[in-house]
Order: sequence, then structure tokens, then C-alpha cells
Amino acid sequence: MPTRAAAIELYYWPGIPGRGEFVRLLLEDGGTPYIDVVRSRRGGMAAMQRILDGQRRGALPLAPPFVVADGVVVSQTANILAYLAPRCGLAPAGAALRAEALQIQLTIADLLGEVHDVHHPISSGLYYEDQRAPARRRARHFVGERLPKFLGWLEQILARNVRAHGPWLVGTRCTYVDLSAFQLVAGLHYAFPNAMAGLAPRIPLLLALHDRVAQRPRLARYLRSTRRQPFNRSGIFRHYPELDPPASRRRRPTS
Repeated sequence: MPTRAAAIELYYWPGIPGRGEFVRLLLEDGGTPYIDVVRSRRGGMAAMQRILDGQRRGALPLAPPFVVADGVVVSQTANILAYLAPRCGLAPAGAALRAEALQIQLTIADLLGEVHDVHHPISSGLYYEDQRAPARRRARHFVGERLPKFLGWLEQILARNVRAHGPWLVGTRCTYVDLSAFQLVAGLHYAFPNAMAGLAPRIPLLLALHDRVAQRPRLARYLRSTRRQPFNRSGIFRHYPELDPPASRRRRPTS
């Protein structure tokens, strides 16, 4: 009789969805048992710190999120997703499509970095209040140039795959990158509602993908549960009205 795999241990900061939420979505949609260690275990933060300090055998993560799966420590969001997706039934079929999915996920990671740097353009070690003026300048460039570029690219990928295979980013069925695109769109709606409203006519397929993913049975139950943490001003996606003015008040970015 096959041995049942142990629950995956997920380590991430408490109180924010952040990058850890991309991993949670995969595990929840895949129906894969996991333990959100810091949120659910007494002493979870200390346990996470011990791994970060190198006191546990295996790979040494630089920062959360990371997971421990069958004794293997895996870090970096895109790497975690690609590693766990086959176990969760959410990996594309074939090496070529798996490589394409990872390419998309890594590009989403690039966009997440730019989202973060809108509200922390000088340093992550400074409070937002210490860098408001540079943040406003960064936001103009991000909303005017970078966000349309990234989301337009995802829309183009969807359009190509819809014509060839179906309504997903890669192949004929939902994979982990579709879940990540859902979280990306949800976070951007929270952080930049005005900018997203202006972009909506240009990304109809991406918005439809967001809604389609939200209706998946396991994910829908998760999204209604208390396990789903709301976006807030401590995570990657933060809403500051001065960084997302209405279109009528938005200045064109200048170099």
C-alpha cells in the first residue's frame, strides 16, 4: 500500500498575503495538504528563522516564501510553484510547455518586483512616508508605461493560446500560471483601481481569466474562507490614492 505523502510545510511572514499567497493558491486549488507554519503553529516564526539561519539540512533560503516538501527545502516563488505543480496536478504536459509556464511565472515575478518598487522606490528599509515624492514619480512611470507593457504581454499570450488550445495561458487546461495571473490581477485591482479601470478595455481576456479562476470550486471555497488574507498596506500590493490618481488628474510620465 503506497505511503501517504506528508503535508507540505509553507513558511511565510504572517499578516500579509504577499508572495506566499501564490503558493497557497496552488496548494488550495490542487487539494494538496499543507501547513501554513507561521500562521498556524506555536513557535512557527522561530522555526522559520532556524531554517533561514541554516540550522536545518538542505538548501538555504535567502527569504520567505519557502516550502519543505518530503524533507526538501525549496525557495523562490517561481521555483516553488514549478516544483510543486506536478504534485498538485497543475503543471503543463511536456517539457516545452513547462518551460513556457516557468517563463511566464518568472515574468510575473519581474512585475511583482516593479509593483513593490512603486511604493518603495529608494529602499525597502525606509518607510513609505520617507519616500513619498519618489514614489509618486515612480508610480507615474509604472502606470503609464510598465503596467500596460506587462499586462499587454499577458493578454497577447492568452490570445494566442485561446486560438490554439483554449482559454488558459499555457496548453489546454488550467495550470499554476493561471492561478498566479489571477492573484496578480486581484492585487493590481486593489493597489491601482483607477489604472486598472483605464486598462480594462485592452485586457479583456486577462480579466476573463481572473474571473474563470475565481470560480474553480476549491479556489472559490478558499477565497470565501478565513484562510484567505485580505490585501493591506504591509504587503506587495498597497493602495495609496496619491499613487493611483484618476485619469483626469494623471500626468504623463517624464524622464
